Amino acid sequence: MENETLPSERAGNLESYEKACKDFTWASGEEEFEWSSGGPYNIAHEAIDKHASSWRKNKVALYWESASGKMRKFTFGEMRRETNRFANTLVGLGAKRGDRVFVYLDRIPEAYITAFGTMKMGGIFAPIFSALGPDGVRDRMLDAGARFLVTTPQLFERVQPVMESLTELSTVILVSAGTEQAPDKCVWFRELMRASSPDFETERMAPHEPYVIHYTSGTTGKPKGVLHGHKAMVQQLVTSKFVLDLKEGDTYWCTSDPGWVTGTSYGMVGPWLLGSSLLSYEGRFDPRTWYSLLERYEVTVWYTAPTALRMLMKAGDDLVGEFSFPSLRHVCSVGEPLNPEVIRWAMRTMGKRVHDTWWQTETGAMLICNYPCSTIKPGSMGRPIPGIQAGIVDEEGQDLPPGREGFLAVRPGWPSMMVGIWRNAPRYREYFKIPGWYVSGDMAFRDEEGYFWFLGRADDVIKSSGERIGPFEVESALLEHPAVAEAGVIGKPDEIRGEIVKAFVSLRPGYVPSDWLKAEVSQFVKQKLAAYAYPKEIDFVDSLPKTRSGKILRRVLKARELGQEVGDLSTLEK
Repeated sequence: MENETLPSERAGNLESYEKACKDFTWASGEEEFEWSSGGPYNIAHEAIDKHASSWRKNKVALYWESASGKMRKFTFGEMRRETNRFANTLVGLGAKRGDRVFVYLDRIPEAYITAFGTMKMGGIFAPIFSALGPDGVRDRMLDAGARFLVTTPQLFERVQPVMESLTELSTVILVSAGTEQAPDKCVWFRELMRASSPDFETERMAPHEPYVIHYTSGTTGKPKGVLHGHKAMVQQLVTSKFVLDLKEGDTYWCTSDPGWVTGTSYGMVGPWLLGSSLLSYEGRFDPRTWYSLLERYEVTVWYTAPTALRMLMKAGDDLVGEFSFPSLRHVCSVGEPLNPEVIRWAMRTMGKRVHDTWWQTETGAMLICNYPCSTIKPGSMGRPIPGIQAGIVDEEGQDLPPGREGFLAVRPGWPSMMVGIWRNAPRYREYFKIPGWYVSGDMAFRDEEGYFWFLGRADDVIKSSGERIGPFEVESALLEHPAVAEAGVIGKPDEIRGEIVKAFVSLRPGYVPSDWLKAEVSQFVKQKLAAYAYPKEIDFVDSLPKTRSGKILRRVLKARELGQEVGDLSTLEK
């Protein structure tokens, strides 16, 4: 696999990777921002207001298409007015700098308006994926002490059962055309926006002050809130230029939902920092629809996930042939390792290289990538972006030579590095437990040419269809079912999704294993968490392997499932 290569296709914005690694400094990236010459230090100003005050004010910032085919578009000038109105709306409702504003919406224009309006007034934007169920929403909002929630009446129905527990929540803003009496604590978005001024003086923020809180799952405990500061804009702009290769005339489509970090960092912030036009599609994945969007909107740069590409590949070569993509110049992938066969398929059917990118919620922006000007080695993560020093280290922090497997780590201090974990300083420090390194939790190795190769997670987090799923969350939901006594959850390899959630369940007395019960338990979890997080396979077992302290040994479950060696069992409960 390491010997297979795809030659560089063109120079792009990054003309020479080697030269940039030698000459580039983060300080040089700061020169493109108005705050470097006295403007307000705020992502929303640089992403919207700067363009709305220039010749780009009439340039389309957002093309939006609904699941039913309805289309809308917004210029940068219109986005400035709408985000100003929302910033004024929040201030009028009593919002203060640092307040957490949760946005629980589908991919609709209001998701963008509320996100940047929140940033303008100094609030912390907290996106929630719209597929999350009531328990997932409650846990995140409780942890962050949510002051405001923006949602639709339909999604609010999921939140109502947990409203009493959200004691710090002051106001729910409902995005709807409704004019009837709003429920308790609720107000109508359109009425508030109509009454708000289109003028607003954007708050001047400090580089370390958070603009967003992203919740990401771990292997133990509840989801943790990762905070990113306004300084992240420096790296988001640089990588949008070097890796996404965005240029003035581009129409760019990031298929990630704004509820996840990719959908925020590169579905909102990064491209708008460069003044690019974005495409947003509200509907679900459908191969024919996606090909049609690429063709009709003349998408030039496309950022998607390996799962989506595998599903397109499964739909067949004949379907691709029904469409034409002469405008499509550059394709990138994110979320999980990109299979070499997907790269070969894209080259065969679309004539395009797919450039894998590696980064994490905690890193805030891309760190290790493939570039238009560089050779691609299918299966490789690529090489560190200019300005980043990455390494493969052992437990003592020793940088390992090429070919040696170890922990993928990065020298801390890059601009988009998280500024904290909400109310959990000890958890934040764990990422830096090896002195001088941020430890990613991924295992990898580096080859002689500096390309990095992913091996797997050092923990148990499941990645299914590009989404991170914490086993603890799924196990907790399973245990709420009256039939379930104990549960252990693993990720099982899957050709399309990367992994699926598989659960091992021991039943309470009086319950008998059956296919009906498996389906009932799966549906129960699906309703509580999210459509992608429920167990697609369930095995009923008499007992689960546990340590003497009661911790379920998921690695043993996984090894047995895959027919692998189970390793050290010295801590196993006898």
